Amino acid sequence: MNSVPTEANYHLEDTEEVERSIWVLNPPNPPPLWNKLFTSLKDTTSFFSSKKKTCIGHAVSFLESLFPILSWFRNYNAFKFKDDLLAGLTLASLSIPQSIGYANLAKLDPQYGLYTSVVPPLIYAVMGSSREIAIGPVAVVSLLLSSLVPKVVDPAIDPVGYRNVVFTVTLFAGIFQAAFGFFRLGFLVDFLSHAALVGFMAGAAIIIGLQQLKGLLGINHFTTKTDVVSVLETVYKSLHDQITSGEKWYPLNFVIGCSFLIFLLFARFMGRRNKRLFWLPAIAPLLSVMLSTLIVYLSKADKNGVNIIKHVKGGLNPTSAHQLQFNGPYVGQAAKIGLISAVIALTEAIAVGRSFASINGYHLDGNKEMLAMGCMNIAGSLTSCYVATGSFSRTAVNFSAGCRTSISNIVMAVTVILCLELFTRLLYYTPMAILASIILSALPGLIDISEALYIWKVDKLDFLACIGAFFGVLFATVEIGLLIAVLISFAKILIQSIRPGIEILGRVPRTEAFCHVGQYPMAISTPGILVIRISSGSLCFANANFVRERVLKWVMEEEDELKETAKGRVQTVILDMTNLMNVDTSGILALEELQKRLISRGVHLAMVNPRWVVIHKLKVANFVDKIGKEWIFLTAAEAVDACLSSKFPDP
Repeated sequence: MNSVPTEANYHLEDTEEVERSIWVLNPPNPPPLWNKLFTSLKDTTSFFSSKKKTCIGHAVSFLESLFPILSWFRNYNAFKFKDDLLAGLTLASLSIPQSIGYANLAKLDPQYGLYTSVVPPLIYAVMGSSREIAIGPVAVVSLLLSSLVPKVVDPAIDPVGYRNVVFTVTLFAGIFQAAFGFFRLGFLVDFLSHAALVGFMAGAAIIIGLQQLKGLLGINHFTTKTDVVSVLETVYKSLHDQITSGEKWYPLNFVIGCSFLIFLLFARFMGRRNKRLFWLPAIAPLLSVMLSTLIVYLSKADKNGVNIIKHVKGGLNPTSAHQLQFNGPYVGQAAKIGLISAVIALTEAIAVGRSFASINGYHLDGNKEMLAMGCMNIAGSLTSCYVATGSFSRTAVNFSAGCRTSISNIVMAVTVILCLELFTRLLYYTPMAILASIILSALPGLIDISEALYIWKVDKLDFLACIGAFFGVLFATVEIGLLIAVLISFAKILIQSIRPGIEILGRVPRTEAFCHVGQYPMAISTPGILVIRISSGSLCFANANFVRERVLKWVMEEEDELKETAKGRVQTVILDMTNLMNVDTSGILALEELQKRLISRGVHLAMVNPRWVVIHKLKVANFVDKIGKEWIFLTAAEAVDACLSSKFPDP
């Protein structure tokens, strides 16, 4: 590229290119930081978005935003209620035995599982935006509580203190969830990536399954640890001690549990094979409870070593507000467990809700879901409930049963209330083994091998997070599994930030497009002009030096290649900043250093389409004046054409 002595001789014949360069150089000033923060806060109250509304209109918008049931209930009719009634009754038949089993998994008395299937579903029905999601206790959250809360209070030594801490954890979980929704902090839940959640769920399912060996084998003394090694050691030691000490082992627990587990799995298989039999896997757990209870009662099997539930307290949810712990030494631990439970519960519920919302073609508002989940858990903590969320298995049953709205949750809750009032005495002889078999039958849905294989094919780093969460839960603790998954996800983001995508571009023949020469081998590079795109969203302290050194390395490599082919030397480096959203002071210093080192080699530096914030900061830092306004272009094609057709001064 030729040059002339003075900058005053610089001239472009195409005035449109000059005008476009002015567009790049003189955009409106970006909004200040305080304005962005204020706008984000104002967006949290979206029901005040219309200034034309009256006070009554604002009040109605507020109520409809807070209680979505008000917006659709006016169009509700008897035909929809018939479908919701059938779905709610079907849902209750599955929810009642599962709730009792999950309460046992959470190391609580059976009635607390039933309580959790009453108040939270009622609150969600009026505040939630999902039509299909079924609310109640779930296996993963129950495992989470049973693995974390005993580190604070041992349920075997102080069951009342343990229960009080669980209620306090539920309150904190609800507060965190409501805060996430109100302040639109849903992105915090996304730190637990999809891949990490797949691995976590699979590991938790195996741990939950192994813990059911206690009920299935009739073991009285079981470990409080959740890792697979400790659980298997406890099972081996218990069986070994029974054999060596001559203590009698009662195989009826195993026989009852395995027999009904086979029945439950068969019902599940038939329900999946024939969609018309969706009711069979839904009613199978309740049928199993009824039959097993009748068998134990008639055969007096409890006299022969079969472990039974015994007393289940009936009646409506008692208040638990006076049981919340705020003055003891456990408040900090309860808040930490509450935060973990809140994130896990939200992640599962929103994933389930969005899956079924996409099937039915409507949008699920994540922030409203968080607010609804938070309010229902806050109310639950005051009414003897533990952390509730959306269950995938029960939601699938609710959907298959033809639910039309969240009224099915109300029908389910009313049915559970009737059970608490009328039928809890009939559960006295229910064997513990049947609860274990019900939980085991629900676990295959948590292990998604095909999804893990898909993750492996698509993204190896995501698969690493998946495997890390899986083995962390399996061989350490739930906390460590989650921590490993989050750390791997953060490490992935950090690696991508430190080593951003930097590409050499070439013009695609017969177009004005400049694309990566590695992806498009037909792209043509112009001798003496090096076009480089920074594909990172930010040029910052973490990656600025890497970008600078990579550009200089490519300049030297290009010059060596040009010398070998006798085609001259590199005269211009064009940085395409179209993808660059932000730059900090370290990034500006790196650009200044890059320009100085390029000038020392007799090479110009040009920039293409710096974004709004980037060009503003470069102007404030006087970097635009240092490189010259004539070296800033709207497109890479204009920059290359200007270098080829115009006379630029020496750098």
